[in-house]
Formats: sequence, C-alpha cells, structure tokens
Amino acid sequence: MVRFIARRLIQAIPTILMILVLSFFLLRLAPGDIADVMAGESGGASEEYVEQLRQQFGLDRSLFIQLATYIKNVATFELGYSYRQNMAVSELILSRVGPTVILMLTSFAISIVLGIVLGIVAARNVNRPVDRLISLVSTLGYATPLFWVGLMLILIFSITYRIFPTSGIEDIAAFNEGFARVRDIAWHLVLPAVSLSLFYIAVYTRLMRSSLLEQSKMDYVVTAEAKGLPRRKVVYGHVLRNALLPILTMAGVQIGSMLGGSIIIESVFGWPGMGLLAYEALFARDLNLLTGILIVSSVMVILINVVVDVLYAVVDPRIHLK
Repeated sequence: MVRFIARRLIQAIPTILMILVLSFFLLRLAPGDIADVMAGESGGASEEYVEQLRQQFGLDRSLFIQLATYIKNVATFELGYSYRQNMAVSELILSRVGPTVILMLTSFAISIVLGIVLGIVAARNVNRPVDRLISLVSTLGYATPLFWVGLMLILIFSITYRIFPTSGIEDIAAFNEGFARVRDIAWHLVLPAVSLSLFYIAVYTRLMRSSLLEQSKMDYVVTAEAKGLPRRKVVYGHVLRNALLPILTMAGVQIGSMLGGSIIIESVFGWPGMGLLAYEALFARDLNLLTGILIVSSVMVILINVVVDVLYAVVDPRIHLK
C-alpha cells in the first residue's frame, strides 16, 4: 500500500504541472491585469504609473519568462505574492483552507450517509410509495441549482424565521472560546453544508438504489440464499459491500466538482474559505493568488482520490493495490 501511494503521488506531478501551465495561460487570456484594477480603484492613473506597477509586479516580462519563474517558485513550494492583499499566497491560502475543508468534509459526510441510507430504503421498497417519494425528492435535488438552494434557505431559515445566521463562520462579536466556539461554528455551518450536499445526496441516492437492485440479481446472491443464509445477512454482508463500489467511484470523481461548488456556496453565505478567496481574487485580477488556489485545490483532489483508491481495497478485498 505504501508503494502504491508513493507511485500515485509521483504520477500526480505531471498532472499538477499541466494544470499549472494551462491555468497560467488561460487566466491571462482575459483582458486587463492587477495593475489596471489598482489604477481603476484609485480613480484613474497615468500610463506611466500603470507601467511602473507592471514592472513592480513583473508583468512587463514575456509570458514564458513569467511562467518559468512561477514554475521554479512552485518547485520550491513558493506560490508567489499577492500584491492585492499584500501577503504571501501560501499564507492567504493557509488561512482559508481550514473553513473550506470543514465545509467540504461535512457536506461529503452528509451526502454519503444520507445517499446510502435513502438508496437502501428505496431499493428495499422498490415501486412502492416510499420509493416513488424518494425518487421524486432526489430528482428535485438533482435539478435544483446550488445557489438557488442557498438563497432559499437563507430566506426561509435566516430572514423569515431567524433560526440560523445568514453568513460568516462564527459570531466574531461573541468572543466564544472552547466548546462554545465549536458550537457557534457548527451552527453557522448548517445552511452552507446542507446547500452544498443536496445535489450529491440526490446523486448517491439514485446510484445506491440502482446498484443495490443490480447486485441483488447476481448469481452469488442466489447461491447465498440457497445455502440458507438469512436475507438480512445476504443484503448487508454481501450485496451492500459490492453496491458501495460505484458510490466510492462517483465520490472520487465528484470531489472536484464539490470543491468547485464550494466557490458558489461560500460566495452566497460569505463563508471565509478558499472558494470565497478565489471569487475575490478573480475580480481583483490577482492571478498569482488564483493560480495558487488552483494548484492547492488540484493537490487536494488528487490526495482524496488516492484515499478513495485505498478504500476500494478495504471495501472489496478482491481488489489489490499495485
């Protein structure tokens, strides 16, 4: 397993390099740069001042020289400097990665657990009213945009009934510490996590239902029942483990889209994570910060996919890591 993980991490290096190069050029296709933004915020500036800013930020050099310099810096774990925030990119990302990880892990856990449970309930009651109701709700969750869900939850539970806070990660004015702070963060986390997880709950519910129904028709199920094993043991001891494999596959594939969805949710709820930071950096044309966020996000997705591959071997002992 150690050899497998090491090999996967080494194989990820070309992927990260490709992402770095593509993101570097794609972000620079848009007109304007951080010098134009800063000049515009000051109410206008002369061309000489804008040119001085470009020289200060290294934007007067050719793109290939800028790219070579950036790759060299990344190779030494230096993600550059955010001139807009007057901070190192690594420090900015480090200060925001915690809230994003909390949001993603919470949403991921909610999606997996509820998706599996609802899928099992639907499969055990196939073509019954419960199955039809779960299928209807999952279809609505699948078709509803994330930002609309977030706005509706704010309207209902924050503005109308005032149950949950509208934005932020905690009540700064309360100066909470210890367990009180954890409870405050958890309370702020409810609406963003629910908004982000609804779509994935629908996906995993439908996938779990179809996977269970497919596995229940396999020959090994008929053989196990013919040997006299109880139906519950056959379902939860054999069918369920095999039905979980497509869920793990989908989870590994969709973790990247969940990270992208967190940008929308963090913007709607003012959640101070990497998604909101990327949103702010985009409008500020802070390309160093944007590229750094893309690299860190790519590394997170790759690491999670390695974990998913290891879980494959845990769930199904027939799979060997090579």
